[in-house]
Amino acid sequence: MAKTAYTPQSIMSDVKQGNLKPVYFLMGEESYYIDLITDYMLSLLLTDSEKEFDLNVIYGKDVAIRDVIGLARQYPMIARHRVVLLKEAQDVKNMEDLSLYLQKPMPSTILIINYKNGSIDRRKKVAGDVEKTAVLYESKKLYDNELPGWIMSYVKTKGFGMDDRTAELLADYLGSDLGRIVGELDKLSITMPKGETRITPELIERNIGISKEYNDFELQSAIVHKDILRANKIAAYYAKSPKNNPLVKTIAVLSMFFSNLMYFHYLVDKSQSAAATELGIAPFRIREYAEAAKNYNAFKTMTVISMLRTYDAKSKGFESRGVADSELLKELLFKILH
Repeated sequence: MAKTAYTPQSIMSDVKQGNLKPVYFLMGEESYYIDLITDYMLSLLLTDSEKEFDLNVIYGKDVAIRDVIGLARQYPMIARHRVVLLKEAQDVKNMEDLSLYLQKPMPSTILIINYKNGSIDRRKKVAGDVEKTAVLYESKKLYDNELPGWIMSYVKTKGFGMDDRTAELLADYLGSDLGRIVGELDKLSITMPKGETRITPELIERNIGISKEYNDFELQSAIVHKDILRANKIAAYYAKSPKNNPLVKTIAVLSMFFSNLMYFHYLVDKSQSAAATELGIAPFRIREYAEAAKNYNAFKTMTVISMLRTYDAKSKGFESRGVADSELLKELLFKILH
């Protein structure tokens, strides 16, 4: 029998329809979906008054799994279900003992286990037992190239639109923490001017503080086009607020671009759709790679990649103690652009 491939949407849909399992084991590096599913379940399974009597919230560092089982085996007092929520389950003692409970789970209890910042070893017996009788869901971190698409999809659920470039700008600035991204997007949706349906760089600059002119993607564009003046203007802007523009992040963005550019040089089919598929990026960005390929041949691209590795080490203090990030960025840009 094939294992069920659970998604946040399928789990929440089942809960809404009353198709409940006795145990929900929610694990993974991306906490956003673990929290989303958990909060959704708590909102549907118990009313506020029922939570006072039939909800137990416990933390892994404070208990062993046998303590959790003890709570799960209690009958509900006023609600249809008793709900036991185990947070920080990665710290719980003797997780393998959960198999004892799974042999005969309490039908009137819903046990929700939040196992964050990692995953249980699927080769262990307890993981197999969870998959047989409960819901086992792993929330994985999105890859960097998946974030812009995810942001655009989320914005769409809020009834707004956003172009690819704006989504990339947000992804670069906010990083891969979906909880943080959602928080900022929700703030934006609240501050949208009446009648506006599109989130623009100007709106982001006013409400989040990301400059539409001075950011890593504009710096990357200046490098691609060998626009020395614009690149140095952005570097000067970064020097004024180094905490908001860490060199290590800028180098990470440029390293990804030039690594993809090296790959692009050796593609047989450089058409927009084929190249986008091979590189795993949005089709509109292929124009930038085609332009960069004219200004940076394969040898120069490899040289730039080597420079970026060197300056990444320097940005972390290797052979550059006391040198400001702004000076390192100036040096790096001079070497790339000349």
